[in-house]
Amino acid sequence: MRHDHVISAKQFSRADLEAVLDRAAEFADAQRSATDAHEGALLATAFFEPSTRTKMSFEAAIKRLGGDVIDMGPVEYSSVSKGETLADTLRVIEGYADAIVLRHPMEGAATMAAEYVDVPLFNAGDGAGQHPTQTLLDLFTIREAEGLDDLTIGIMGDLKYGRTVHSLAHALTTFDARQHFISPESLQLPRGVRYDLHEAGAQVREHTDLEEVLPSLDVLYVTRIQRERFPDENEYRKVAGEYQIDAETLDAASDDLAVLHPLPRVDEIAPEIDDTEHARYFQQAHNGVPVRMALLDLLLSDAEDSGGLATDGGSPGALGGDAR
Repeated sequence: MRHDHVISAKQFSRADLEAVLDRAAEFADAQRSATDAHEGALLATAFFEPSTRTKMSFEAAIKRLGGDVIDMGPVEYSSVSKGETLADTLRVIEGYADAIVLRHPMEGAATMAAEYVDVPLFNAGDGAGQHPTQTLLDLFTIREAEGLDDLTIGIMGDLKYGRTVHSLAHALTTFDARQHFISPESLQLPRGVRYDLHEAGAQVREHTDLEEVLPSLDVLYVTRIQRERFPDENEYRKVAGEYQIDAETLDAASDDLAVLHPLPRVDEIAPEIDDTEHARYFQQAHNGVPVRMALLDLLLSDAEDSGGLATDGGSPGALGGDAR
């Protein structure tokens, strides 16, 4: 029996999102306490790009649920270095585990991989494409800080290559959220993402200057410039360090402004902001554990007994329908 995967933020209805966030809230209250809800379950991690927060929080999440982790290890020590295809690698791994977490530098890799595996697959980032589990913890953090309706959010930085931005922007279209996108002209939203947002009913408001929208924002979501995605190092140097915020920047902001960042940061947010009421990015990272506990719990439960979340049509089944 094939079970659904978490591939893209586009697969989630508002009901799906709220179900995951509500379940995560339950785990957040007791995330330091282990449970045996999925005792014996094995989660396989296959990371073809570096990761700290996503990898470790998935590992913490499955262990908090009573399961364990097996890790493919560094790519250079795997059979990939011998020329093995991604499809073959994952077909082998699924025989060892109950679910797989995949990060890959190629956009669309998770969509392709989902065609070859019968266990739940979690997209942990596919190039400049999507990062749906990050989006869920972003939404959880925003909901805890400001709520998700009647929300004004600024998303600033690398909007061209930033997969967290692409996922979050689409997910926010299911709520009453006004989105402002702040970036250099060379790093604005890709045409395809902009089209998808328009199709979802969002009004895309683009800016090159933070100051013109900062006073109206409830949330400022800051991203780093994705140096590793640039095809030309000279192009990166032209925009590196162009968008930075410090305490003086936030003088014009609302006292209740929440500043988020998917991390890692380079120089986008000055350390002096860390100890202010604005800083929510470390809690944001910590929220990865209860949110990923919720996702694992819902999809593993569905794989076991066809329970879990309702699909968009309201029938019992896995999260958001079939993402393949």
